[in-house]
Amino acid sequence: MERKRTREIAIGDVTIGGSYPIAIQSMTNTKTEDVAATVSQIQALTQAGCEIVRCAVPTMEAAKAIGEIKKQISLPLVADIHFDYRLAIAAVENSADKIRINPGNIGSRERIQAVVDCCKDRQVPIRVGVNSGSLEKELLTKYGGVTAEGLVESALAKTALIQELGYDNLVISIKSSDVLTCIRAHELIASQTDFPLHVGITESGTVYSGSVKSAVGLGSILYQGIGDTIRVSLTGDPVQEIYAAKLILKTLGLRKGGISVVSCPTCGRTQIDLISLAGQVEEMVKEFDLEIKVAVMGCAVNGPGEAKEADIGIAGGLHEGLLIKKGEIVKKVPESELLETLRQELINWEK
Repeated sequence: MERKRTREIAIGDVTIGGSYPIAIQSMTNTKTEDVAATVSQIQALTQAGCEIVRCAVPTMEAAKAIGEIKKQISLPLVADIHFDYRLAIAAVENSADKIRINPGNIGSRERIQAVVDCCKDRQVPIRVGVNSGSLEKELLTKYGGVTAEGLVESALAKTALIQELGYDNLVISIKSSDVLTCIRAHELIASQTDFPLHVGITESGTVYSGSVKSAVGLGSILYQGIGDTIRVSLTGDPVQEIYAAKLILKTLGLRKGGISVVSCPTCGRTQIDLISLAGQVEEMVKEFDLEIKVAVMGCAVNGPGEAKEADIGIAGGLHEGLLIKKGEIVKKVPESELLETLRQELINWEK
């Protein structure tokens, strides 16, 4: 697919837009004021593959904590501010690499100007964030509720305001919890601006439902070449957001690297605990930096044939299993040794 070319914007040492890769973002769910807990979570996100992290800044204490957090992490940090323009200024003064605001809830033009001037002095990008829960009353009346058209009109009006105030180092995000509305909004805005777009389905739900909704929504948007950064918003451990985002990008061919695991859906021929085994394999392969495909099959009869497209695989039988490479049986081992046998093969592969 051909990516829509957007402006290049630097967020710390990560550049988005243009021909740069789509960056994966997440957001901490710790109290930002708790520096140790926030740093610990950011380090876990970094290990998982997060490239930009966002922290909520609801208090002046949180804004000041940004500076301490920044000293202990390697990721660009985005400060998320609502309502109080002074928090946005304090976050920038404490080394935030980008701020996320909705100019509509910051207050008067003078207050927005103060935020813009502060960001301009330090060349800190502003992410203009609009979502379905923050749409202005006049737009809700105009369009009869939350619509894609309303989201786009709101976002473009706010970016135009910041440009009028003398700054264009901007990223736009327009999010809705309704997947189809979100897709349509991105299709509309992509033809009307060249600012980079941060894409996500807001309030998408739990790890299960949120991952499905995000895969459908983000997949549809990204497949059209739209989007420069993404976040999979999940109710749960934010590390799971990174795993889901990486898989979405890999599935679309937008990112390479890492082991891909394929497994059969099980049937009446399955004679091992394939569901548990597949989950253990998926968790185990996270420790390897290999760009290969691993198959986990539940039937020793059809497993070798079904695993031909994989680089390596295992297939279970009654109390035993097969190690398979490129569809060829390498050896037979007891069921209890299948996982460790595969792990040792991957260790040797990596060497």
